[in-house]
Amino acid sequence: GQLPIWLRGVLLRNGPGMHTIGDSKYNHWFDGMALLHSFTFKNGEVYYRSKYLRSDTYNCNIEANRIMVSEFGTMVYPDPCKNIFAKAFSYLSHTIPEFTDNCLINIMKAGDDFYATGETNFIRKINPLTLETLEKVDYNKYVAVNLATSHPHYDSAGNVLNMGTSIAAKGKTKFLLFKIPSSVPEQEKKKSCFKHLEVVCSVPSRSLLHPSYYHSFGITENYIIFIEQPFRLDILKMATAYMRGVNWASCLAFNKDDKTWFHFIDRRTKKEVSTKFYTDAMVFFHHINAYEEDGHIIFDIIAYTDNSLYDMFYLKNLTKDFEKNTKLTSIPTCKRFVVPLQHDKDAVVDSNLVTLPSTATAVKEKDGSIYCQPEILCEGIELPRINYDYNGKKYKYVFATRVQWSPIPTKIAKFNTQTKEMLQWGEDDCWPSEPVFVPNPDAKEEDDGVVLTCVVKTDPKDPPFLLVLDAKTFTELCRAIVNVEMHLDLHGVFIPQQDMKTDTE
Repeated sequence: GQLPIWLRGVLLRNGPGMHTIGDSKYNHWFDGMALLHSFTFKNGEVYYRSKYLRSDTYNCNIEANRIMVSEFGTMVYPDPCKNIFAKAFSYLSHTIPEFTDNCLINIMKAGDDFYATGETNFIRKINPLTLETLEKVDYNKYVAVNLATSHPHYDSAGNVLNMGTSIAAKGKTKFLLFKIPSSVPEQEKKKSCFKHLEVVCSVPSRSLLHPSYYHSFGITENYIIFIEQPFRLDILKMATAYMRGVNWASCLAFNKDDKTWFHFIDRRTKKEVSTKFYTDAMVFFHHINAYEEDGHIIFDIIAYTDNSLYDMFYLKNLTKDFEKNTKLTSIPTCKRFVVPLQHDKDAVVDSNLVTLPSTATAVKEKDGSIYCQPEILCEGIELPRINYDYNGKKYKYVFATRVQWSPIPTKIAKFNTQTKEMLQWGEDDCWPSEPVFVPNPDAKEEDDGVVLTCVVKTDPKDPPFLLVLDAKTFTELCRAIVNVEMHLDLHGVFIPQQDMKTDTE
């Protein structure tokens, strides 16, 4: 086929690539060494490149020819990599070693630079063209966080907004929203934008020793949405994981009898809305989008009724019969919550405060808290993406992978949140990655552009390919076959040519 002539730039993707080092093997798919790969679009042609992230963790492992640094699902005993674990933070006289810098989840833009990100306090600067690994950045030097999400948001000025967890700092575990400016003052050009990082606000954890796990957060024009779910890290268990010989993943627990709390932070006042909003217990990883309408905040997420998803990716479960034998016990469900932020404070108890046309409800309780029930938009989609120009605004389209009872995607989908229509692309023996929407520079409509996805074939002898779909019709425009072994990845970004500091030669 033919690439649109306007498509110029780099699709940059990240995910776990190497799971065996010497005679040692990782236990979990999410633990593998980060492998970056890119597709560069230029003059109607595509160029492919891939490279392992040369993190301290990677270098340490390769030098020793075995796994030397613990990852989330794989603990190493003892951990002799002292150059990484030089620092430790104390907690109740135990120590938690510093986390890995194997940043394998996503790519973030900060200022003019790009960073590979994970969920620890480390990110690694990379060259988006050569995929060379550059300096390591420790968030902890600029803000007291031990964990941070891999799904930051960007405001209209290009500043990065992100959430991190500050574990037991001064006896208070809290969630911090912080901002990394897109540029630094002229006289400080040599300084990094991280030196000007500021904490926007903090949300105290409901439990000192059991902070909620979260993978993303939501944003509207005036509010930040943070969801405190009953899928929690046990700090005491984490602090003693080495001594007990268990991995950090075992320190996560879901309490199905608990509540899920919604926090709304006013971006203007930097204060949290005082009304308590909650829903039933759920586990979720990905926010899709959020917006405001007539005094309500509407936000869409993909949620599960349990935490079985993570366990499926232990490598012992990823056998050749994986698709047949592995069934999710909870199907991903796209839920829309409609939250009446500006409601009648004198409303009667048990009344539904939602005044917009929706099956979602928000019922006032005796103590003044508000119990929210969602509208179900659809089931069976994950790794959602939108046209980011519509982020925080009323929108129609979600581009996502299609998953049924197996967590491995077999199709990609375009879902219309207003009409509930779904278009799909799929082929036999194909596993597509997260679809990335790239808008046409002259776009007049939300879905005017292309969708890019990397497709891995289930038969290792069949070469993988990059697929380019017309985002409106979801029909194939072209595919670029790559004669290399390509891995299933997690997340990525498209970097338009004009956002590259360096020439795309």
